[in-house]
Amino acid sequence: MKNFTTIQIEIIDKIAVLKFNRPEQLNAMNRQMMDEIIEAIQWINSNEETAVALIFGEGRAFMAGADIKEYGTQTAEEFESFQEKGKQLYESIENASKPWIAAVNGFALGGGFEIALSCDLIVASGSAIMGLPEVFLSLIPGGGGTQRLIQKVGINRVKEMLFLGAQFDAATMYSWGIVNRVFIGDDFFAQAMDFAGKLSRRSESSVAQLKRLANLSLQHIRFDEKINDEARTVKALYLTEEAQTAIQNFIKKSENRDGK
Repeated sequence: MKNFTTIQIEIIDKIAVLKFNRPEQLNAMNRQMMDEIIEAIQWINSNEETAVALIFGEGRAFMAGADIKEYGTQTAEEFESFQEKGKQLYESIENASKPWIAAVNGFALGGGFEIALSCDLIVASGSAIMGLPEVFLSLIPGGGGTQRLIQKVGINRVKEMLFLGAQFDAATMYSWGIVNRVFIGDDFFAQAMDFAGKLSRRSESSVAQLKRLANLSLQHIRFDEKINDEARTVKALYLTEEAQTAIQNFIKKSENRDGK
């Protein structure tokens, strides 16, 4: 496994942990970090030993957006390249066959929050703070935040977050349906890993197809095409050895229970 400078990767019981590791900068993302994250995501997505991926931030932040010191000195060409690489980063998470979990342990702002939004699930510590504050720089979110946020929460909430650039706590994000779980206590990482572990024990082929079909539901294609795709997929899975074995095992367990 390659050693990186701004991030760390660890494989724990089929869970790939991608850790942002610029704690003194609140894990703010510069060009080097973006390149390393993209390379790491591609490696994790192609690694057959991992079933689930989890993103975590070292220190007191998940990621506090882009590194403004570097971001603010870019030429037009450098800015365009930075944005294009960012698009690649978010899509490589969103389009991966395996599920990605954002474990938000502190500040997740700007691009950091957009990374979380590109993940399939978000868990947060009780002290997590999330938001898209780009309006304070006379900008807008440039990593899909304006579009992915609407997939997770209603339009009025989206406009409030975007227009005000406000930061919201984990409890609010949970009540709005953006965060799946809020874990309270000092062992947040352990709780996030336990959550990921439950997912890693599910059928990888089923979860991959469930992710694909859930994302397909957001596409602007005819409803009957989506339903037909679902039907074809369940038939293909039903005929696999994995599913047939699981079905027969379930039948045997049911018969044993009934026989007692």
